[in-house]
Amino acid sequence: MREIDSKKIRDAIADLCIKANFFLRKDVLASIKQAYAKETSLQAKDILQAIIDNAKIARKEELAICQDTGMPCVYIEIGQNVKITGDLKKAINKGVELGYKKGSLRNSVIIDPLLRGSSGYSPAVIHFDYIPGDKIKVTVLAKGFGCENKSLLKMFRPTASIEEIKKFIVEAVKIAGPDACPPYVIGVGIGGTAESASFLAKKALLKKVTRSQGHKVTRLERELLDEINKLNIGPMGLGGKTTALAVNIETYPTHIAGLPVAVSISCHALRSATKIL
Repeated sequence: MREIDSKKIRDAIADLCIKANFFLRKDVLASIKQAYAKETSLQAKDILQAIIDNAKIARKEELAICQDTGMPCVYIEIGQNVKITGDLKKAINKGVELGYKKGSLRNSVIIDPLLRGSSGYSPAVIHFDYIPGDKIKVTVLAKGFGCENKSLLKMFRPTASIEEIKKFIVEAVKIAGPDACPPYVIGVGIGGTAESASFLAKKALLKKVTRSQGHKVTRLERELLDEINKLNIGPMGLGGKTTALAVNIETYPTHIAGLPVAVSISCHALRSATKIL
């Protein structure tokens, strides 16, 4: 049994908070550059170039890509042959606090969602999973709320057609319109229960957007992306071919009597970083 001190996880999370907020993911940046090459609208090209320049400056100057440095979401995959010493949840939230402070990132978390009040750095939204092996995979997603507020969930009848599901997903992007800083990455969760579909939709944002894959939902992802990009919302909502960079779908078995579908939208500043301990 391998032993890992929770302080090591704390320090990893602190670094990942900074990395996620300063350095736009390589796959996302590559996808934006590809979109720039394909765009024919001069206005859309200008905006995409501004996004590329912004990412370059943030990386060079070590500044946040966006003023909304997000709600920290932490995904911990723990190997079954790992023993963690110390208080893991406490270490995770301390790591978020240290990272956000060190990076001069905005403290956006309020303790009481109804009474509101002053904001702090934590607690993070934490998801645990157990995997084979003796390693720990730590991922931080800094989820901005301009796009988080556009999330949708629908409980379909089990007899719903693929076309009905596609219509709901495209409509979710249409409703978001320009409000969540397109071009978007669309995460979709299909199956499970209401809460697990929402979890899957956000987890889908962690997948690479420029990946080459052959799994069963590839065709559906491609069809949805084509339909979404025909909406002509475009970069920052000013028209163009690039309303979304990618549609990523995660699925899970569900009950015979239902079909949950959730949509989680990310703005162009899709910020996540991962480290394996």
